[in-house]
Amino acid sequence: MARKKNSIFNLPNKITIARIIMSFVIVIVLVLPFDMLGINLPKLFVDEKIVVDVKYLIAGFLFVFAALTDWLDGYFARKRNQITDFGKMIDAIADKLLVNSVLIILAATGFIHPIIPVIIVMRDTVVNSIKMVASSKGKVVAAIKSGKLKTICLMVGISLTLFYNLPFELWNIRVADFLLFLSAVLSLISCVQYYMANKDLIFED
Repeated sequence: MARKKNSIFNLPNKITIARIIMSFVIVIVLVLPFDMLGINLPKLFVDEKIVVDVKYLIAGFLFVFAALTDWLDGYFARKRNQITDFGKMIDAIADKLLVNSVLIILAATGFIHPIIPVIIVMRDTVVNSIKMVASSKGKVVAAIKSGKLKTICLMVGISLTLFYNLPFELWNIRVADFLLFLSAVLSLISCVQYYMANKDLIFED
């Protein structure tokens, strides 16, 4: 029997599942104690003052590739008319796993300020709750521009952080920190906007 056109095993969903797997691989690369396991990953010296741990470069390349699949699965889902409820669910899960896990690890290792993942996770919790309430009442909460811009800043900021803010670090320009700070500010703004746009829906009987 042929599969349905919008089967959960379609190409967009396979790409999304691959992103989930890559998220776990990135976490393993970042937290695995390679030295204790007898694996000596090389360190690179940039401009004789920046020491780069290769494991962060590996995680950075994987993160960039995983972030690109976020665009790719959506592209194929629209192009092939294969948008499914299952796809929407795992896409949201994949996004949070990829971004939030890396943010928490970067904060724990001192690369970024802990307030950034706190704000991002709190915002996601509030917005997802609003979407859940809206969905239970048959309403769809559309994405807003500030939320999309937040995502772009966050993805680029995380990528640059994993790459030690190079090449901007050579000129002492904190582009990665600025983008992550901006993404936190945009998270708060978009959270307020989501609430204001849906407060009547939230509190209606």
